Amino acid sequence: MSSPAPAAGSGWLELVRWGPDGLVPVIAQDAATGRVLMCAWADRSALAETAASGKAVYWSRSRARRWMKGEESGHIQHVREIRLDCDADVVLLAIDQEGGIACHTGRQSCFFKVLREGVWVDVDPVLKDPASIYASGSSHGSGHAVGHGETGS
Repeated sequence: MSSPAPAAGSGWLELVRWGPDGLVPVIAQDAATGRVLMCAWADRSALAETAASGKAVYWSRSRARRWMKGEESGHIQHVREIRLDCDADVVLLAIDQEGGIACHTGRQSCFFKVLREGVWVDVDPVLKDPASIYASGSSHGSGHAVGHGETGS
């Protein structure tokens, strides 16, 4: 599987309808299964870096900085394809998820809650304890508190 080639020029970024805050929502979808794994945000430089590097880079609203998915957890997202929706205001990344975990809760997908009779129910298992993913001294951990991890909010 090859990474996307760096885009020629940056004119393609001008076609994206950026929000008033300079961000666009980005959906990460498993390229093999089609399952939606997460939704995050990107600014121009994060999306440009994603296209150039072939690894998903996002903008963290809570930390006010760019971050490469997996920089702390090791769960890197290798981008196979970048798509823009019909209104040009949402980006879709078809990705291969390293380690099979996209969510900072240790689950495959951030969309693990299902509404059943007015109650949100967790339906997907935790594949790896978040404390071990983000523990100090681990190969990819940085000592962030569990529950914060690599959230893109």
